[in-house]
Formats: sequence, C-alpha cells, structure tokens
Amino acid sequence: MPQRNVDQFLRAVVGQAVLAGLGLIGSLSCGVAVAALYPHDGRRDMTGADIQRYHGAGVLFCRRPDGVPQKAAAAWLIGNPSLVVMNAHNFRNRRMETTRNVADCYFQIGGRNYNFDPGSLRLGTPPHARSLHITDDWALLRLSEPAVGIPPQPVPDAPSLPTGVGELPVIMVSPGGHENYRGPSSIETCFIRQIDPPSEDEIRRVRHDCNDGYGGSGSGLFDATGRMLAMQSASLSMNSRRSFDIEFHYGSALLFEGELLSAIRQEVGALASPPSSPVSR
Repeated sequence: MPQRNVDQFLRAVVGQAVLAGLGLIGSLSCGVAVAALYPHDGRRDMTGADIQRYHGAGVLFCRRPDGVPQKAAAAWLIGNPSLVVMNAHNFRNRRMETTRNVADCYFQIGGRNYNFDPGSLRLGTPPHARSLHITDDWALLRLSEPAVGIPPQPVPDAPSLPTGVGELPVIMVSPGGHENYRGPSSIETCFIRQIDPPSEDEIRRVRHDCNDGYGGSGSGLFDATGRMLAMQSASLSMNSRRSFDIEFHYGSALLFEGELLSAIRQEVGALASPPSSPVSR
C-alpha cells in the first residue's frame, strides 16, 4: 500500500476506534447496528465453555463525564492475576492526547469489578511519540488487587507465522461484544489474510476478515489450539457490509510478539518477584 494510503488508513481506523471508545459515533450506525462487516457471518454468543477455554477474557468499563460507567472495550487478564492488556487508544488518541484517565476506568471479569493502579499505565508508544499507530496500539495496566478465582490468559509464545499473504483460520473472541452484534459477547471463526512486515518494535500487523465493530477493540485472535495470537485494534469502514479487500476493507490486529511480548514478560516477572526486604541493622 502506498505511504499516503497507509497514513490515511491509520488516521481513519485509530480515529474511529478512539471515537467509538468515547461513545461518540454509536448514533451513526442507525439501521445497521447489527450488520456484519463481511457477507459471511458466523458469530454467536460466548458460552460458559468458551469462557473456560479463553480464560482471562474481561471488559474495560469507563465512566462518562456524567459519571455513568459504560462498556468501552475488551481487555485481558494475562500472565498474572494483577496484569491486564488492552489497546492504548482507550486512553490516547492518534495524536497521543489523553482522552481518558485510568482512574475513570475499571476492569470487569468473573462478575467482579477491579480498579487499576493509575500509575502503572505502560503504553506501546516510544516515550515522546506524537502519533499512535496500529502496531503500538497496546497498553498494560496493573490491578490494585489481584483478580480472585480467575486464571489469567497464559503469556503467549511469539507466533511463528510467515510475513505475507495467506489464509490462516483464527477465532475472534470479543468478551465485550460490539455495536454491530446484539449479544453481550461474541465469538467467530474467520481468517487472517495477510501479515505485514514488522515495525521498529518487531510487531507485525495482521489484516483479517473477522466481523468486529465499534467497542470490539481489544478482542483476541486465537488459533485452533487456543493460543492467543493477536489483539484487535480497529477495522476500516466499520459498518460497510461488503467483501474483504486486502487494500481497503479489512480488520487490523497486532501480533503478540516483539516489544509487546517483552513488556508482558517483564511485568509478569516483576509481579512474581517478592518485594525486597529492608536490611536489618
């Protein structure tokens, strides 16, 4: 894709994702709120068995300016009962401006709500970045207390998937649902159609044909063995129901590899290490 088209795509998808997360564009989907993005539509509600298989699946809730909490995106307890991974665009827009404060949000899993440690936010962007891109659209947050009775999603191994065009069956798990599906959550078998070259952080974007929608950011893409491969970021033309197009109509997710995977492992290691004992004199 020419660089100008890439830039236009990033502006569109990240801008759409941020607006969706802020609840500002739901009204645009009148009449097509439950339409699939592609002619095929194999989505169904998640069952108890799905929750057992894809453990760690949770939901990010954030409070509106009037204080009313609303569902924002999917989020995942990963590697440790106190660590959550989600999209960076839940808190920053494409120009890296703050759109939400961590203190205004909480994590829901297993029927319980957990507050975040506000000072623990770790973003996928470089320290002084001025823009947010698909492959650094990730964030890690620690919970103020560990989730109880819920096993976290295991830390995934880096996927050994070749860069380029292909057709890899995956399962998109959307624990928070999204605006173009009636159920509270959804699961669907779909396909990764292309894996782009890695970014500077050694993270690759995948282009897929999974039927996601506004509010479905952070959904997980899994292989047939139940291994987590990627995390949804955004889709272009969110309510345009037409065939997959490798250039103009596809979903974007980032693979669990490179800097993202390293950051998860670092956080898990730090959480597993007991605090240093003071030296007695």
